[in-house]
Amino acid sequence: MADTTPAAGTDAQPAEQGVGAWPGGPAQWPTGDHYDPQLLAEGDRRNVEDRYRYWRIEAIIADIDTRRHPLHVGIENFGHDFNIGSVVRTANAYAVAGVHIVGRRRWNRRGAMVTDRYQHLHHHASIDDLVAWSVQRDLPVLGIDKVPGSVPIEGFAMPRDALLLFGQESRGLSPEARAACAAILHITQYGSTRSMNVGAAAAIAMHSWALQHAGAPTSATGGVQRDVRQ
Repeated sequence: MADTTPAAGTDAQPAEQGVGAWPGGPAQWPTGDHYDPQLLAEGDRRNVEDRYRYWRIEAIIADIDTRRHPLHVGIENFGHDFNIGSVVRTANAYAVAGVHIVGRRRWNRRGAMVTDRYQHLHHHASIDDLVAWSVQRDLPVLGIDKVPGSVPIEGFAMPRDALLLFGQESRGLSPEARAACAAILHITQYGSTRSMNVGAAAAIAMHSWALQHAGAPTSATGGVQRDVRQ
């Protein structure tokens, strides 16, 4: 990849993200209820796929809802962990059915980079509440943590309908969470650190599920696309 870093001493600025106003003014705007007039007039600088440029948030959610995966993701929230935002952002990238915050209702949204607007979020006051919810929907809970008795995620046959549960950064899954899991999986590591960041672990776990159940991406589900105005 070419180095796009501005040379020292120059006034070069990084390319602006997204697209500007739709050219030609209102008379040239595309039609459809999914378009947002303000974005058409001012430009769309959001971090969204090109096919969603100028779309209203509600329209984007509705479109993703037609093809969300039957995977749910849960994470314990006892210490305002900034990694929760990263988990939510990855869950959005994989179009999971829902993200479940367990414990404190408030969580650090900074790492989500506003992707939480496009994701279905659920709150559960305790692990017992989450388990009751998952039992009603016949969703096995799979913990992701490197603890005695856990098995490698590599080669593990994950159920298509499932809930992946992650613990707090630094402390991992709580004893209550471990007891509620049908299985606890760990990610095989090869270096010196005992564990990895929960945000990174969540991304690997979701990708592992996707390799088994999501299928190859298409232009309708995340393929590389041209700018909508080209």
